[in-house]
Amino acid sequence: MESDKRLSETHIMVLPFHSQGHINPMFQFSKRLASKGLKVTLLITTSSISKSMHAQDSSINIEIICEGFDQRKAESIEDSLERYRIAASQSLVELIEQHSRSNHPAKILVYDSILPWAQDVAERQGLHGASFFTQSCAVSAIYYHFNQRAFSSPLEGSVVALPSMPLFHVNDLPSFISDKGSDAALLNLLLNQFSNFQKVKWILFNTFTKLEDEVMNWMDSQRPVKTIGPTVPSMYLDKRLEHDRDYGLSLFKQNIDTCITWLDTKEIGSVVYVSFGSVASLGEEQMEELAWGLKRSNSHFLWVVRELEEKKFPYNFVEETSGKGLVVSWCPQLKVLAHKAVGCFLTHCGWNSTLEALSLGVPMVAMPQFSDQTTNAKFIEDVWRVGVRVKADERGLLRDRK
Repeated sequence: MESDKRLSETHIMVLPFHSQGHINPMFQFSKRLASKGLKVTLLITTSSISKSMHAQDSSINIEIICEGFDQRKAESIEDSLERYRIAASQSLVELIEQHSRSNHPAKILVYDSILPWAQDVAERQGLHGASFFTQSCAVSAIYYHFNQRAFSSPLEGSVVALPSMPLFHVNDLPSFISDKGSDAALLNLLLNQFSNFQKVKWILFNTFTKLEDEVMNWMDSQRPVKTIGPTVPSMYLDKRLEHDRDYGLSLFKQNIDTCITWLDTKEIGSVVYVSFGSVASLGEEQMEELAWGLKRSNSHFLWVVRELEEKKFPYNFVEETSGKGLVVSWCPQLKVLAHKAVGCFLTHCGWNSTLEALSLGVPMVAMPQFSDQTTNAKFIEDVWRVGVRVKADERGLLRDRK
């Protein structure tokens, strides 16, 4: 009884970076904490997002944190991130102080690892901090080594050898490292994850030990770390949380009935599910090549394409393939991957999508676009052996091989 009372009095604030790929895993982690009797407050930057989080998780308190975006357009990524840091820091202080006057003052701040300034706020306000890494441990370790100058970019040799990981060719490394000039601001954002690595109380990774045991053991030798993944809704894992059937958050309109009804008409393992996430954008030539490849294949396909991207289709593609394919602007990915009709997943290899496919046993065709996706693809094919990676031509294009 005493331990239950202590749990109910423990208030944890959770601060994700303001994008769906970061919010989803941290929201799932919040659900699990709340299921143990802890008081959890999830801090979100816009009210429109919080309203889309279903009432299924009424045990989680959701509050709005200021993001610092006014009528003035940000001049650069650096400007945008700095404005967010200033505004969100002040807003976070105000929320912590507000709760300090309540019966349940916050005691712990779990923050997205790419927001290291949140640890400084936590310290000043007397809270313990926990850094939450939303990417794989392997990818995080690569950034750690790069930050420690264990290797440099451009590479001095053809491969990079790092402790407890396979050899990496340049196209296996995160794109912000392999193509260092592509976006210096985002690379700095990712390297700054380690600015307070030695002083934060807890370090959490959205992975599981059996998946990344060697690199996890190495990382644990640098600083004690904990795995809390995969952060997939309980319905698709251990079913411990009865009503945890989805993430409870989508910034996009979902075609739930359309997708599932269509899949219900297809044979077991006959459908190729194609999705490149909410950020990646294929070039027009690549879109055409992929479209013709799917059209000429012997498989049904379900292809998620954002509305703004549909103009890149070959002329009359949707109409001509309506007998074998379905194109939608969004869909309930977990339900799709869990459907018996889906035989493989053509994916950009975002970490959340990778964990979902691994958890549901769906083989992958890896077509990484940028960031950590190239490294995830390396592990999918060469380490975990749960998929194959597409082979691009000298221009980086996947071609329809007739």
